[in-house]
Amino acid sequence: MRKQWIRLIAVLALFTVSALASAENDPLPSWNEGQTKTSIVDFVQRVTDKNSSDFVPVEARIVTLDNDGTLWAEQPVYFQVYYALDRLREMAPDHPEWKTTEPFKSALAADAKGLKATGMEGVTEALLTAHSDISGEAFKASVSEWLATARHPTRNMAYNRMVYQPMLELLDYLRANGFKTYIVSGGGIDFIRAFAEETYGIPPEQVVGTTSDARYDMQNGVPRIIKTGKMVLVDDKEGKPVGIYRHIGRRPIMAVGNSDGDLQMLEYTTIPRETGDKTARLGVLLHHTDAEREWAYDRDSAIGKFDKGLEEAPGRGWVVIDMKKDWKQVFPDSK
Repeated sequence: MRKQWIRLIAVLALFTVSALASAENDPLPSWNEGQTKTSIVDFVQRVTDKNSSDFVPVEARIVTLDNDGTLWAEQPVYFQVYYALDRLREMAPDHPEWKTTEPFKSALAADAKGLKATGMEGVTEALLTAHSDISGEAFKASVSEWLATARHPTRNMAYNRMVYQPMLELLDYLRANGFKTYIVSGGGIDFIRAFAEETYGIPPEQVVGTTSDARYDMQNGVPRIIKTGKMVLVDDKEGKPVGIYRHIGRRPIMAVGNSDGDLQMLEYTTIPRETGDKTARLGVLLHHTDAEREWAYDRDSAIGKFDKGLEEAPGRGWVVIDMKKDWKQVFPDSK
């Protein structure tokens, strides 16, 4: 009997040690166990195993990830809009005419209804003005200062603390397995470059985003790049594959998004094997289903609308992350 007890204790001890080791080695600790996590881990293991028929060389392990709603939150409006409105207020003393001129009158008054009434043309003018006639260095400093002081209007959190902990883990996991991580976002390329390296570990040269033109300028013997208001690339929907082609030059093998604005990026990435391309590929979409810890929205949302992608995901084999079900934790500072 004593030997049986010793044997039982030994088995339990071995099981406990094994479980603890497994927890310590889990590359995605903020993800609940289930099909979603398994699908992602399985894909990474297959493309990095030299003995696998799905092995992909390191140089081809490209993953593109959307930013708004994928790496950080995006409600009730894109965070870059808040930055633009704050910057317009800073610029306002030099533009007294804005007090009576739209779209600036509504923007300065934080009149969302009035700003919306100016139409897309008015909203675009306001945003471009906030991002123009400033050097690249000064713009980066402006964004960095804003992120250090601004707070979300309803959550009272710093915007760069509203990143998703499970996605930060996914980025680390992918890079640990030889993936090169790129942001491909509808947000402004210079805005995202100002914080992407510190926040996500993604350097500025690996950021693709909506791009305005720029010009070379010499001031007091110092060469500068000045941002202008002329749009070069709208990196959203069909623009995302174009941005990938221009900036990266390789078709990704994995793409992660959250809305119909990412649909074409996933289509471009997960090209069917029937076309003759035998490379293993994965599309991933984040479904915002957690009204308590974040927000719940999809088909009818004006921001991050997720309708067509939700319909097409099953037939295309895309993995859909259910935020409420699949994530133990949303933000780094919350459980």
